[in-house]
Amino acid sequence: MTRRPLAGLLAAEAVSLTGSHIAAVAVPWLVLVTTGSATRVGVVALAQTLPFVLAGVLGGALVDRVGPRRVAVTADVASAIAVGLIPFLHGLGQLTFARLLTAVALAGAIGGCGNVAKRALLPAAIEASRTPMARATALFESFARAALLVGLPVGGVLVTALGPALVLALDAASFALSALAVATLVRVRAPARNEQTGLSAGFRFLRRDRLVVAVTAMLFVTNLVDQAFMVVFLPVWVRDTGAGPAALGWIGGVFGLGAVLGAVAYASLAVRLPRVTTFAICCLIAGSPKLFTLALTDHPGLVLAVAFGAGLAASTLNPILMAVGYERIPVHLRGRVLGAVGAVSFAGVPAGGLLGGLAVDLGGLRHALLTAGAIYLVVTLAPFLTLSRLREAVGQPAPKSDSRQPPSSPPVPAITA
Repeated sequence: MTRRPLAGLLAAEAVSLTGSHIAAVAVPWLVLVTTGSATRVGVVALAQTLPFVLAGVLGGALVDRVGPRRVAVTADVASAIAVGLIPFLHGLGQLTFARLLTAVALAGAIGGCGNVAKRALLPAAIEASRTPMARATALFESFARAALLVGLPVGGVLVTALGPALVLALDAASFALSALAVATLVRVRAPARNEQTGLSAGFRFLRRDRLVVAVTAMLFVTNLVDQAFMVVFLPVWVRDTGAGPAALGWIGGVFGLGAVLGAVAYASLAVRLPRVTTFAICCLIAGSPKLFTLALTDHPGLVLAVAFGAGLAASTLNPILMAVGYERIPVHLRGRVLGAVGAVSFAGVPAGGLLGGLAVDLGGLRHALLTAGAIYLVVTLAPFLTLSRLREAVGQPAPKSDSRQPPSSPPVPAITA
């Protein structure tokens, strides 16, 4: 038994995510201060997230055929080049809005493949370390939230000090370091190569599993609203209150602090807490309160307090979703099913920034926040109406996979609520 592959993958994810969260401050601020248009911020977000979603589907088939480790390393190297184009062109005075859109679209497409690859690689790293699935996914979330805690405040400070374009060079460097970590540390047994790489296999499995369908539909809406919140509502609120880009980073950092503390706590409690009830309660807390708070107050202290609470609650969501998914999805379909789930649940993300920008420009920030908060509240109340059915679904085995699957595929274990 060795913990090196899991530790290496956790480190790689933490490094690359830290750079990405720094970029999450730099890119919208760059567009906002140079154009003054919330809609253009949304357009840039659309240019990045739409390729991310589409490439995730294609990347899933590639992962199942080539292997997740090879795809993860290649994607990180390519991401370093794509993101590095932005500060390079800026330094030459050649960074037009059209070229910025092209660069973020390229980075988004590559990142979609890399995201699926790393999540498909995680179960093999967990198996090598012989760590319980629920605990390992909680650890993965802890590192991701720690990256959020560090990346957003550092991004705010660096954007203030250096300017947003130059800061993106750090994001490029983080991808290079991530590629090095996966290539040198994450050495696990390669899964049997699957020659059947049809994209439809992932969607067929998704369609047969009602539990995954229900959760994915919910995530479609919440991810759409969260995208509008992150790339439009929060930056515009910071600008309108005069707090400056550093405040944008600190709000995200406080959210990250709550998320780190929550993830650490959940890592020790995961095997004892009921998954369905925990997920429903935490979705409710992590969602609409942050939107209503921005709509109803300009007081930064209250915004920071709500952000901290949202972080605590949100820290449990991804570990639960990841554990359920890994337990239900057959190994040889993992890349394509994860790609399909990601495509559907993130399908609203490309429109989120654009719709958020249009809502602010047409109706004002407060009206946009109240509308988005109401939508989020309705969606996150829905699980409470079907708690018993959800518990039964989580306790059942996943539906049988396609009869054309290789006979050597391991059985899918049932999930314990």
